[in-house]
Amino acid sequence: MTTPRTGDPELDRALAEMAARTAELEEVSRLLEETRGRGESAGGQVVVELKPTGSLAGLRIDPRAMRLGSQALADAIVEAFRRAEDDVAGQSYDLARTVFGT
Repeated sequence: MTTPRTGDPELDRALAEMAARTAELEEVSRLLEETRGRGESAGGQVVVELKPTGSLAGLRIDPRAMRLGSQALADAIVEAFRRAEDDVAGQSYDLARTVFGT
């Protein structure tokens, strides 16, 4: 993307900086869309994948997990979900840090 030139050096510099920052933010947005948090529980028998928005991207339940019983399986899903939340939050934070330098 070409930054328009105004003839005013200060304004041109500010516009160029804004264009560069916009490009960085667009890249972070693209990377966030591709990010997936992953959490496991029950010895890897339950795996949850989340998007940064918190929506479910994937759920895998190994057939052996069916032997856990309904409450233990529910607990394992919740645990895997929490771990996936932590994972995606950490990845999102790291991406934001690269752009904002915090």
